[in-house]
Amino acid sequence: FPHFWAIGWMMHKDYQRAGINMLPTGKPDSATALQIILYTLWTMVVSLFPVLGLSGALQLSYFAAILVGIMGLVLLWYGIVLYRNQTQSSAKKLMIISIVYITVVQWIYVIDKFI
Repeated sequence: FPHFWAIGWMMHKDYQRAGINMLPTGKPDSATALQIILYTLWTMVVSLFPVLGLSGALQLSYFAAILVGIMGLVLLWYGIVLYRNQTQSSAKKLMIISIVYITVVQWIYVIDKFI
């Protein structure tokens, strides 16, 4: 959700003209930014389930879990920046870092599987 809501924030006027509501509160405001932060926190928790043995056969080493946790903190930081600034620029940075986050986390999972 942080990724899609960041896009919704950046393109809010275009979505409104099309009659599509992409943001949880219907507008780019502090409540939407807060929900981005809360969903980022949930994403961080869920991404660490494999190190706790809560994901069946999928396992994650402690070292990989630390790397995933660091990436989660980076994503969280950009969510907090959006909450503080509430600007298009902050939303764009969050959207970009969310792409980096998911890519790096997936690579960590794959590499950890073979190490």
